[in-house]
Amino acid sequence: MTETPSSTVPGGTAGRVAWPALTHGGRRWHRPLVALGVFGGAVALFSLAAMPFDDRTLLGDSVWSKPFKFGFAFFAYALSLAWLLSHMTRLRRTGWAVGTVFAVVGAVDFAVVVAAAAAGTFSHFNGSDTVLNQVVQFAFDFVPVLFLTNAAIGILVLFQRIGDRAVTTVIRWGLLLSSLGMVSAFFILAVGGEGERTRLDANGDEVPLSGGHGVGDPDGSGMFLTGWSTTGGDLRVSHFIGLHGIQVLIGVAMLLSLLAARRAWLGDDRVRGAVVRWFAVGYLGVFATTVWQAVRGQSFIAPDSATIAGFAASVLAAAVGIAVTAARARRTADRPH
Repeated sequence: MTETPSSTVPGGTAGRVAWPALTHGGRRWHRPLVALGVFGGAVALFSLAAMPFDDRTLLGDSVWSKPFKFGFAFFAYALSLAWLLSHMTRLRRTGWAVGTVFAVVGAVDFAVVVAAAAAGTFSHFNGSDTVLNQVVQFAFDFVPVLFLTNAAIGILVLFQRIGDRAVTTVIRWGLLLSSLGMVSAFFILAVGGEGERTRLDANGDEVPLSGGHGVGDPDGSGMFLTGWSTTGGDLRVSHFIGLHGIQVLIGVAMLLSLLAARRAWLGDDRVRGAVVRWFAVGYLGVFATTVWQAVRGQSFIAPDSATIAGFAASVLAAAVGIAVTAARARRTADRPH
């Protein structure tokens, strides 16, 4: 794997930048996960295009809103896992097998969500006895497998170094954040609205619902496109933030790799790894704050002073850690050698 030369920094990976390590793997990307990601991207684009032409709604949102969100999520996350698995240096066959299980279960889970939306009915919290809903709910019984396989991949990467230190940090912290994001989705069932009620689907049929994503208001009043509640707490916010943490960290590491060509002190992969790690600490704080906000029944767009303080503390911790890391790295780079 070719690496781009940069400045030499004592005590680290001399003269090397992590950009190629972020874009190429030792082997091909995991094909089943790539297929899932492409499928998700295609459905997301189709759903976005269908919204202006299909006026059917569920609880005020387009029937294609959920397929769009799920499609985007699977597009981003499945491709991230496919990239990750291509970098594994140990237990590659085990990683490939676990990734395949994730791809298959994820594809089935995603497919039933799309099928329910196309039929104009609810996929989640639906208690009707129709054949379609029975298939949907049966498929949802396997959703915990997604969490278990993601956690298994996280355990596998703990015992190996993938790429340079920055890339390894991205992967380890990214998988931690994504696992926590998935846990927050399961947590919805414990703290979300549990009241049984009946709502009309897009076809005008009454559908019994049990449970909901909102805290304080089971159905909520959704924000544009995301559908997050504006009338109560919503754990889908933290679910989204945690799940996509790995993509954010990949972006940060790539930016640092580009900056390393001009900033000598970033040429050390230990420094880039430390910056990514402090950024991840702050990101974890933001995630935890959104969980705390949601379980108190507070909308994401209406934070109180305590929530704002939580966000501020998270950002401050990351900023201070990064600043101290940068200052030390600059002093080291400026020393004569």
